[in-house]
Amino acid sequence: MINLALWLGGFALIALAVWRGRMPYARMAELDRLAENARRYDSWRGGRGTPAGGGTSGADVMRQLLRRQVLLWAAVGLAGVLLVIAGFAVR
Repeated sequence: MINLALWLGGFALIALAVWRGRMPYARMAELDRLAENARRYDSWRGGRGTPAGGGTSGADVMRQLLRRQVLLWAAVGLAGVLLVIAGFAVR
């Protein structure tokens, strides 16, 4: 009976992690694609290659926040996998 509870809890955590982590990952990939496109454009135009402020851009800050969210939900998914494995070990 304990193994069934561990399995259900583990699968619920995995499903939650996939559901909640999908959107930040997609947005982070979009920002990476746009940043790469901007770097190519700057190199083609002979630009400075740095953000207007000379430091960190808003997109860089957003990318860091999204990366943190993706890592958080990956950790939740890993906890779910560990619960499923624990369910098999308890059995």
